[in-house]
Amino acid sequence: MDFDSLDEMRSYFAQDQFATKCLGAVIDEYEDGRAVVSMTLDDRHHNAQGFVMGGVIFSLADFALAVSSNVGNPPGCSVNHSINIMNRTKGDRLIATAAPDKNGKTLGFYLVDVHDELGTHVARMTATIFHTAES
Repeated sequence: MDFDSLDEMRSYFAQDQFATKCLGAVIDEYEDGRAVVSMTLDDRHHNAQGFVMGGVIFSLADFALAVSSNVGNPPGCSVNHSINIMNRTKGDRLIATAAPDKNGKTLGFYLVDVHDELGTHVARMTATIFHTAES
């Protein structure tokens, strides 16, 4: 998928309604395979202990992965994820940055780091993408 502008890319990925409507995720940047997405946290993103739920962190990382791995590549889907939650979120925003580690014709290997706006390194995800053939 190729886009002529960041606005065109945002419009396309707005169809990912779980990320954009439920999480409130937005695409902040994209350049040469590196995607940065973010979201503002509120009470619905916290568990009973008051911590940001792991599923929220994973979902934001997965959205960054989707942008990074699909733009400029044949359509793809993730076939494996591994995420390590490294720290408790201290701020009010989460920022996920995804980039290819190695991107081949069929498989792509990606790294996604999640930070809060205070610089806390919240999580790291590694993922494998299967690039399907153009239809």
